[in-house]
Amino acid sequence: MRKIGIIGLGNVGSTLAYSLVSRGVADELVLIDKKEEKAVAEQYDLLDAQVHLPQKMTITIQNYEALADADIIVFCPGKISVLAGEGGRLLELNLTSKMVEEVAPKIKASGFQGIIIVITNPCDVITTYMQKLTGFPPNRVIGTGTLLDTARMKQAVGKKLAIDSRSIEGFVYGEHGESQFVAWSTVTVGGKSLCKLDEKQDLEQLKEDARLGGWKIFSGKGYTSYGIATCTTALIQAIFNDALAILPVSAYDQKAGVYYGQPAIIGKTGVVKLSPCELTNEEQAKLQESISVIRETFEGR
Repeated sequence: MRKIGIIGLGNVGSTLAYSLVSRGVADELVLIDKKEEKAVAEQYDLLDAQVHLPQKMTITIQNYEALADADIIVFCPGKISVLAGEGGRLLELNLTSKMVEEVAPKIKASGFQGIIIVITNPCDVITTYMQKLTGFPPNRVIGTGTLLDTARMKQAVGKKLAIDSRSIEGFVYGEHGESQFVAWSTVTVGGKSLCKLDEKQDLEQLKEDARLGGWKIFSGKGYTSYGIATCTTALIQAIFNDALAILPVSAYDQKAGVYYGQPAIIGKTGVVKLSPCELTNEEQAKLQESISVIRETFEGR
């Protein structure tokens, strides 16, 4: 029996719940939100959807004790609207760090022994904080990190080259935020290095295209949901299937003392091990800068 808990049923949490139900990823879902009526609404809406789906999932709400035997908990509460105001990122951390402080003890008290996936922003800082407060082994606490950013990069490169984005490989490293960077030395197209293609690409423009993709979604909808929900579903499936897939998630770096986006091998135990790429000197410098941003933000929370 595969069981997943989702804490926080905003735009991302509710979309993730629908993705999991529609794909039949688990046998049981536990939904928890600060607002009781929101959890009730999502439960009934998902039950209605299951009438015409080929699989059925048990859906429980508002019960931390039900998380005791869950395999995975996805932590995704937040308040995306604060990003529209001044100093949004810091204000968001002030809010979401308190959410971790409220929820982490309840997760521990439930007896949960599975894997925690953190979506809540600022993702790398909050993932670091969640691991510290729960005391879980770092491999069992994972942030979605640059998984979505990498997808956006692949989308931008694929669009530019007029090929399927799934033919693009490579990684975005560092913070899920402004200090992230595309490690262009890792990006390949059909097995060929992007940097060595006959037609040279404007890498700065491609980076900007990827970044603007996210802001176009945010400016038009006020939030993003489908991309991150699908990325998280893929991460969950990699864990359940013990896929040993290399994904760019927010994983703990013992030397850095914080989590940040980097390739890691994902399996049934969470992060099986890190899978670092050989970065250029310039990329290494960018990575250290990004790590410093994450560490300073975490220490100054």
